[in-house]
Amino acid sequence: MWGHIFNLKDPLVGADNTWALWTICIVGASAAIMLEQRYQWASKVTGALIALVLAIALSNFGIIPMESGVWDAVWDYVVPLSIPMLLMKCDIRRVGRDSGRILGIFLIGSVGTACGAMIGYGILRQHIPELAKLAGVFTATYIGGAVNFTGVGKALGVPAGTMSSATMADNTMMAICFLVLMLIPSAGFFLKRFPHPLIDDIEAVKRSVGNGGEEEYEGAFARPREISLRDIALTVSAAFLIVSISFFMANMLGRVIPRSNSVLMMFNTLLGNDYIWLSTISMVCATVKPRFFGGIRGTEEIGTFLIYIFFFVIGVPASVSGIIQSPVLLLYAAIIVGVNMLFCFVAGKFLHYDLESIILASNANIGGPTTAAAMAVSKGWKPLIGPSILVGIIGYVLGTYMGLLVWGILEF
Repeated sequence: MWGHIFNLKDPLVGADNTWALWTICIVGASAAIMLEQRYQWASKVTGALIALVLAIALSNFGIIPMESGVWDAVWDYVVPLSIPMLLMKCDIRRVGRDSGRILGIFLIGSVGTACGAMIGYGILRQHIPELAKLAGVFTATYIGGAVNFTGVGKALGVPAGTMSSATMADNTMMAICFLVLMLIPSAGFFLKRFPHPLIDDIEAVKRSVGNGGEEEYEGAFARPREISLRDIALTVSAAFLIVSISFFMANMLGRVIPRSNSVLMMFNTLLGNDYIWLSTISMVCATVKPRFFGGIRGTEEIGTFLIYIFFFVIGVPASVSGIIQSPVLLLYAAIIVGVNMLFCFVAGKFLHYDLESIILASNANIGGPTTAAAMAVSKGWKPLIGPSILVGIIGYVLGTYMGLLVWGILEF
């Protein structure tokens, strides 16, 4: 029965129907933004969450495919272009303190991920084949990202079929995790127990706007702004130029730096990563020429729209039929994510960290720098966009090592 309703093999819009899929993706993101800015309930839920849920519904009811070159293009082109746009006003001199705070929780959350993998192994090892290897794979991806997921899977020789099932569980769990993290800032339980300065600032601005005051917070994007053709040209051309240079540097250093020992491998992973160059070059530009890059209007608006497209695509691979057909592997992923969040929130409570930093640190663990930055954008937490990316990139370096360490502990 479920197979006829969810995850149809022949979706209404085929994977090769490029224009139709781009249309659905763009219109879905736009509709989410329009709802967010028109209705109070939608603004509380956030347009990002609406876009994600809409994509989950469309893919699971067989309207759009779960795999397509269009979704790959969003990851490969749209997301990288959004990063420089969002960081053109991010002065490095202002991100140090925020980065350190998020990094502390991120590292604690990484330990939580490893502990969750081992706890889940103890509970489910009789029910999931190759679980010791999968523990290493899931540890790697929930500290780093997809690169670590694939790398550790190949290093440990995980069978292709098992990796396919793990990928489905990972994609679905990631979408569920984002749903939860996006809702936490609206939950009274957390608001009463953690400081939340950025949320308070945004609420103050909303009250000011409602009382006829001037809107000052740039993350709201609800009121019209003057953006010239020159601004659009500079935004797009600067983003393309930064992305091109960043990818060139990452590819060149990734080939040049050997991986013959652990130290060189760490440098290869770090300096061969696209996003560390994207972030570094963007923030250097914003720091060295703050008047020029800070004076370009529309960078955050265009970058935010691209991020909403990304949120739509995040929801596409989440498979309801996969949950029904193979719930045990998803349960294992849920245990890891749950323990990660527990470590982050408990540590954050004891250290008196703000709710925004805790949420983004957990997100950077589970989803990586792009999803953490996307959440910061969607919530209007502008000061934390740069720190979220920087901390998430560190996960790329740690993920593989932690994954192999967990596998080694469980296997031997």
